[in-house]
Amino acid sequence: MIRFLADENFHNDVLRGVRLIVPDVDIIRVQDTEIAEADDPTVLEWAAQEERILLTHDVQTMIDYAYQRIATGLPVPGVFIVKTSLPIGLVIDELVLVIEASDTSDWANKVIYLPVR
Repeated sequence: MIRFLADENFHNDVLRGVRLIVPDVDIIRVQDTEIAEADDPTVLEWAAQEERILLTHDVQTMIDYAYQRIATGLPVPGVFIVKTSLPIGLVIDELVLVIEASDTSDWANKVIYLPVR
């Protein structure tokens, strides 16, 4: 099953909505881990060590750090960039689709904007 790490700025309503539809989804929030308030490279490293796809709204810096890791051969289990302007229901539907129709290996070393379509 796909495992996620939600960045500290990620919308909690999305997480709650996904959990309502997929109760056994494995999502943890950065603020609930030992890396709370860590910088982006640390969050990406932790996500890689834990094999968790990162969910983030951070289009300013996280993308560059993810691509730097990929370029240097460091693993990135995947990064899903979710613009805050997207409707919450759409984001929930997209994440549920990802959970139900793919596995972690499909997203390795990729930075993906949701919606995937």
